[in-house]
Amino acid sequence: MTNIGTEFFEEVRQSYKQDKHFHILTSLLNKDFKDTALASSLGDVWKTSYSEGRFHLFDSIIYHRAKHSCVMKLCSRLLINTTLHEFHDSIYSGHLSNYRKLEKVKNCAWWPSWRKETIEYFQTCDRCQNANRSTGKKFGLMIHIQE
Repeated sequence: MTNIGTEFFEEVRQSYKQDKHFHILTSLLNKDFKDTALASSLGDVWKTSYSEGRFHLFDSIIYHRAKHSCVMKLCSRLLINTTLHEFHDSIYSGHLSNYRKLEKVKNCAWWPSWRKETIEYFQTCDRCQNANRSTGKKFGLMIHIQE
């Protein structure tokens, strides 16, 4: 992203307190031992990733470790919209191809259904839709051909 300030990270920390799964994950990751009773209250997807050791807590922000990356978890709709705006509508980001934009978001943040929401956000951009018009021949009027 372009210029993330400390206020963005503070908003991420505050949003964790308002979401059930993130609050539980923060509590689990702050402890030195595994609390199985608390871990069992997580949803199935969350429980699986937690048991595989994919979640990490750094500076009170939860990160999810995948194969070759570690990305920040977002849960607030406001933060998700801010992230999408920074990657697409900001003057520093540009209106890149869908593949490049997806890669940028994938390398920085994650939330449930991030791929679907990101594609929908980019497809509703008026500037992109007007600039990326089809380049084929325009359709003409049908003319009746006499045989």
